[in-house]
Amino acid sequence: MQPPVCILFLLISCFHLSSSTRTFDAIFNFGDSLSDTGNFLIANANAFPAPNIGNTPYGMTFFGHPTGRCSDGRLIIDFFAEAFGLPLLPPFLSRNQSFARGVNFAVTGATALDVSFFEQRGLGGMLGTNLSLNVQLGWFEQLIPSLCNTTEDCRKLFSKSLFLVGEIGGNDYLVPLTFHRLTEEQVTAYVPTVVEAINNATERLIELGAVNLVVPGNPPSGCFSGILTMLNGTSKRDFEHDTGCLKKANDLLKYHNRLLREEVVKLRRKYPHVRISYADFYKPIIRFARSPGKFGFSYPSLKACCGGGGPYNFNIQALCGLPGSSACANPSAAMNWDGWHATEASYRQIAASWLHGPYAHPPIMSLMKD
Repeated sequence: MQPPVCILFLLISCFHLSSSTRTFDAIFNFGDSLSDTGNFLIANANAFPAPNIGNTPYGMTFFGHPTGRCSDGRLIIDFFAEAFGLPLLPPFLSRNQSFARGVNFAVTGATALDVSFFEQRGLGGMLGTNLSLNVQLGWFEQLIPSLCNTTEDCRKLFSKSLFLVGEIGGNDYLVPLTFHRLTEEQVTAYVPTVVEAINNATERLIELGAVNLVVPGNPPSGCFSGILTMLNGTSKRDFEHDTGCLKKANDLLKYHNRLLREEVVKLRRKYPHVRISYADFYKPIIRFARSPGKFGFSYPSLKACCGGGGPYNFNIQALCGLPGSSACANPSAAMNWDGWHATEASYRQIAASWLHGPYAHPPIMSLMKD
């Protein structure tokens, strides 16, 4: 059976650089589990029990072994590196690695707000890490002297680099919702504070010399089996009629995305010399959930490929990588990997839609034009 034409176009275009563009010299990435390439695993190497993402079948599709990526293979950031002819980004906490062509500061479980925000409200207990966006920015500032010697050299390097500020913010909402049982209204109240933190981080990078930036919104987490299981609705009205996704989670993240996009517009006005792309994480996954077959997914879109059973193949007691869980035979046919994250096949298509459109505004390739 031949793959749909739209899939073929995305796979080809994802790695095509036109003659009218230049490539980036480096990529600097900040975020959480959707782009972490190993920092969380390194930071928790001696933890007991060990993090489940350090076990098979994580990494099975591309790397053949776990790498600290929360997927069966590559992430969006990996496809970006390949598209720009750069090495896959090493995690900042790795040793004996060159960061000359870029580095990944993202950490699984990271929040946009500092941990103190949650601890002051009695919500700190279930956070996966204290390595927030602010900590990651501190790492970057700590690294700068090893990347360039003078202010002019740094500005020259950063003007030819790509900076990704997120995706981040999902953990700020989903941990209080799922583990602390806050209401949607309680969590919605601090969405502007989360968006402000992301905006401030973006502005901080601009002040340090960043010129080409991507600010992704949040995906529709109400379409992932972990949220569907832990926040399961009680009536038909709790679910979107065309996708089956959980409305209250998706409505919250739509609100986040709307505010974030408004802040991006303001930053463009304030810094007219800077090129900022807003990357839409929400719409492509909604389309996968609505019409999975159209995008090459034959496995049920709301069901985790890797999990421990139940209606959505998600069991908090048997997470992917732990005893009692198993992976589906063909992850490339699935949208949903482990209940919280997408598969490599999903990330490949989203990466293409951000590089060339229509789900990045403007498309990231357009940032490279001279």
